[in-house]
Amino acid sequence: MDHSTHHSAPEDDGPGHPHGHGHPHGHVHGHGTTWATALQATLHCLTGCAIGEILGMVIGTALMWGNVPTMVLAIALAFVFGYSLTLFAVVRAGVSMKAAIKVALAADTVSIAVMELVDNGIIALVPGAMEAHLSDGLFWYALLGGFAVAFVITTPVNKWMIGRGKGHAVVHAYH
Repeated sequence: MDHSTHHSAPEDDGPGHPHGHGHPHGHVHGHGTTWATALQATLHCLTGCAIGEILGMVIGTALMWGNVPTMVLAIALAFVFGYSLTLFAVVRAGVSMKAAIKVALAADTVSIAVMELVDNGIIALVPGAMEAHLSDGLFWYALLGGFAVAFVITTPVNKWMIGRGKGHAVVHAYH
């Protein structure tokens, strides 16, 4: 993952900001981070959540499980895949597995939880979505629509957390 928008190297911010306080790409910092950084962190979270949740929904639906066990599996796999993306990146940077697990938990727990709460809430609220089969368009529209809304809601949460040195901000120490 490219973290070039997260750098802390001073740069000239143009007229009125000659001291190089580092506002990359012209974004205004709100609480110490850019929207681009928050979007990138949320996209990272969405990728892991989507892989895990879709896999869980496909497995549960294919095995003809009920709604509750299917959602439990989908949510569990969303957390597993969400954490795994961060875990692999941090381990690749030379961090021990034990330390990498702590980083992944700190970096992604709130983001994944918000994303899963919103996404699964939308799926539960869309009439017929819980009963839809893999071959039904409603299944995929509800799932993908839930991801889209979850992305929009999770991005400001990530921006707020990163700006306070929490959430995905803890990963940046390892890049």
